[in-house]
Amino acid sequence: MGVTPIHVFAKWKVRPGRLENVLLILKKLKATSIQEKGNLFYQAHQDSSDPNTLILFEGYSDDSALALHRNAEYYIQAIEDIRPLLADREVILTTPIEI
Repeated sequence: MGVTPIHVFAKWKVRPGRLENVLLILKKLKATSIQEKGNLFYQAHQDSSDPNTLILFEGYSDDSALALHRNAEYYIQAIEDIRPLLADREVILTTPIEI
């Protein structure tokens, strides 16, 4: 059995008037994150019916790549900066399955 990739779905509900701030921080975080060893992709999506809802879709080659990401100083700082700008934050870790 091979290495199992990890996909992250994060749903962020941004406080009114804070979207531009969040997007600036997120842009910097993505630029650094996609350079990490083990990062497969990093995508951000905006809810079509609610622009203040963002969905992040990230892929990592395995658990250790995700741990590397989450323990990086720039990630910790970005999340610390973003948290006060969010009304709600949900993160779901998944593994792809064949159907």
